[in-house]
This record gives sequence, structure tokens and C-alpha cells, in this order.
Amino acid sequence: MMRRWGLALLSAACGVLVAALKLSQGSTVGAAVLLALFLFLAVVTSPLVFPRGVLAAEAVAGNLPIVYWRPGCPYCLRLRARLGPEADRLQWVDIWKDPEAAAIVRSFADGNETVPTVVIGGEGFVNPDPQWVREKLQTA
Repeated sequence: MMRRWGLALLSAACGVLVAALKLSQGSTVGAAVLLALFLFLAVVTSPLVFPRGVLAAEAVAGNLPIVYWRPGCPYCLRLRARLGPEADRLQWVDIWKDPEAAAIVRSFADGNETVPTVVIGGEGFVNPDPQWVREKLQTA
């Protein structure tokens, strides 16, 4: 659990520390801006920006394409952002939450836990271009 939220909590803590330093220097506006920036970074690196996740067993049993991801992954965040509302047409599985999901990713990525790994029709694609995923979703 802590592993999934670690980067987000670190970002928030750094923001509070930097804002406190700025406040001690008398810069209220600077403190507010930096705190807002760090809190935005904390939200972006947290699991909150991803659709509700499922376990690997549920995802494999379903008919939707699957995205295996992990919190804090910039490539996963890029895929999520570029898909926009289309992201809800995929099943999202957090490999840090589900060891079975991590094993599935390793089977597609030569033993590595490289994410995002997108599985469409039983075929895995490691770190695919978001536009390619969007096109595959439109044809599926």
C-alpha cells in the first residue's frame, strides 16, 4: 500500500516543507504557488488519476483490453492522459497491487516489469504509443 502512494506522499511533504521555508522568508504568494505545484504533482503521481482498477484475474476474464500499470510511472500517466475518456474502455490493473499482474507483465516483457503493458486479444504490447492504443480501441 505504501509503495503505491510513496511518490505522491513524498511530493506533498516536499511541498509543505518548501512552502514553510518560503513563508519563513515572508513570501506568502511564493509559498502558495509552490505548495499548489507540489500538491498537483502529488495528485498526478498518485493512483487517483487512473480509472478504478481491477485484479488481473477479473481483467483476464473480461472482454475489454487490459492495461497493466503502476503508480508514479510517467509512461502510464502519458497513456492515461492521451486516452482521455477512452481510458474507461480499458481495464486497468495495478501491478504493485496484484502480484499475479506483475507476473503477467513479466511474461510479456522478457522478465521485466515494464509498464504500461497493454493486452489486446491475448497479445501483449509493452509501452505502446498512446495513439496506437486509441486506434485499436476504435476498431475493437
